Amino acid sequence: MKHLPIVLVLLSAAALQSAFAADPPAAAGAAPAAAFPPAASPAGSTTGGAAADNSGSTASAPPKASPTGPVRVQVVTSLGNFTIELLPERAPLTVAQFLKYVDQGHYSGTIFHRAIANFVIQGGGFDANFKIKGNPGKVVNESGNGLTNQRGTVGLARPAEPHAGDVQFYVNLYDNSALDPNQSRWGYAVFGKIVQGMDIVDKIGNVATGAKGPFKEDAPLQPVVIERIERVASP
Repeated sequence: MKHLPIVLVLLSAAALQSAFAADPPAAAGAAPAAAFPPAASPAGSTTGGAAADNSGSTASAPPKASPTGPVRVQVVTSLGNFTIELLPERAPLTVAQFLKYVDQGHYSGTIFHRAIANFVIQGGGFDANFKIKGNPGKVVNESGNGLTNQRGTVGLARPAEPHAGDVQFYVNLYDNSALDPNQSRWGYAVFGKIVQGMDIVDKIGNVATGAKGPFKEDAPLQPVVIERIERVASP
């Protein structure tokens, strides 16, 4: 399956030749929605698209230092569970912020609002009524950490602003090299990998999708709810 370029605007169904729709703009005062640049084709090639600004933009104060040893969390969803091993040695700020929201219970009751087979599933920022949950802080972009967007890895979603990632995360269903950084733009920071339950991730990625809530496409027609994310013992 060949992916088409992705742009950071909402498109009608008739404009599918351009891209899949990014999340709609947030209401005034709400946290910005997160989106993606062009996806890699199945052959691993990349396509051109909205390049993130590489000029000195900054995020809010970073969270407390991340743990240095292995950390695992279980994502309990309405379609089954999967386990993420976080990688604090490569993405300390992103892991610390993610764990902060895990421990606060932020993810309970959020949904996977985007599911694209052979690309990604994305969630963690919207509740079941498609309202942005909370007003989370942002984290410095750690996409230059040497981790790549291979199948089964977990990354931090964001809009075009490179340091605007907050709570929305995604799981790569394919090797998505177009999400990696290059010399001209920031990438999308990988901070974990699936170690159990990739079959559940694939199941979520293959649900029926379409227009739902504010989204014109790629939203699961039946809600895929994140019931909770919790720490589990690491081997």
